[in-house]
Amino acid sequence: MRAPLRACVAEDPVATMIDAKISLEDLKRLRTQRILPNLLKIPLFVGLMGLLTWLAWTTESGLLRWSAYIGLGYLWMGMVTFMHDATHNILFEKKWENWTFGIIAMIPLMTSFIAFKEDHMDHHRYNRTYKDPDAFTMGKRGVTDFIAFYAYIVAGAVLSFVHFNFIYPFQRFNRRKWSIHLFETALKILCYWALIAWALNNGVLAKTLEVWLIPVFFFSVFNSMRFIAEHYETPWNEGQLLGSRTVTSNPVHSFFWNNINWHIGHHVYPAIPWYNLIELHKLMAPGLEARGAVIDKSYLGVLLKALVRGPESEERLAKVLAKRRAAIGDPVQPASG
Repeated sequence: MRAPLRACVAEDPVATMIDAKISLEDLKRLRTQRILPNLLKIPLFVGLMGLLTWLAWTTESGLLRWSAYIGLGYLWMGMVTFMHDATHNILFEKKWENWTFGIIAMIPLMTSFIAFKEDHMDHHRYNRTYKDPDAFTMGKRGVTDFIAFYAYIVAGAVLSFVHFNFIYPFQRFNRRKWSIHLFETALKILCYWALIAWALNNGVLAKTLEVWLIPVFFFSVFNSMRFIAEHYETPWNEGQLLGSRTVTSNPVHSFFWNNINWHIGHHVYPAIPWYNLIELHKLMAPGLEARGAVIDKSYLGVLLKALVRGPESEERLAKVLAKRRAAIGDPVQPASG
């Protein structure tokens, strides 16, 4: 059973400050799940991925093959944003449908869905605090901070594999969660064994691994860019609204990445599915402007700044935010919360 609407809306103190801008009727409507958007887009994405896989497998052109690999990585980013809604149980109405989609979607990416789900719920619960498992960009700017920061950008898939399959389960799982995690692991091993056995029998193991793993690398790069942009250099320990970034980006990213770029609205109202996030942003816009929310135009622009500036520290962040407020006319100062 879903939590009452008010509980979902008012968990964050900052969210209550903009409730007057969004009626409960609007919020109830935006939370209503619709199956048609998923029935249209998920098969479309799967079909496009199948087409690009066929192209990469059959083409003699290196340019076309590598273009297909990049396209597959880009589309995997789209599939992961569907999976992201499944972690919140808002992709489909029934919980088991969300779990089934999430587990299957994560098989090619070699990541545990339950570990991602639990980690992601902690991220929402403790966003931009030292309890946030995704807040590794914040530290003292020591050597290990720099190594972790740039290693994630370059090799996020490898680090995610280790974190979600080993580190997080050993740190946080109880017996029930371990049983689900081990079921997922056994299912993945079975699928990988079947794929590799088929490839070996047909003498195409190297080609199979190439078509599978190279797109996963490109997905990792896209995912790191998105991940960094969502919270890097947003106010520390100031709640969901101020501690998240919306990237207006472009219609292509919004379409293929299922509006994940409208990220502030998702953090303030996580029970609203992907196809309503743009409308949610429009309704929230006056409140966002009044609060001085962090909104940027480009994923790449944020990533380039992050590459130059490196990991965060609270002292450095305070200076960056002061400059940002001065540049946009010093809006209302953030309140603690």
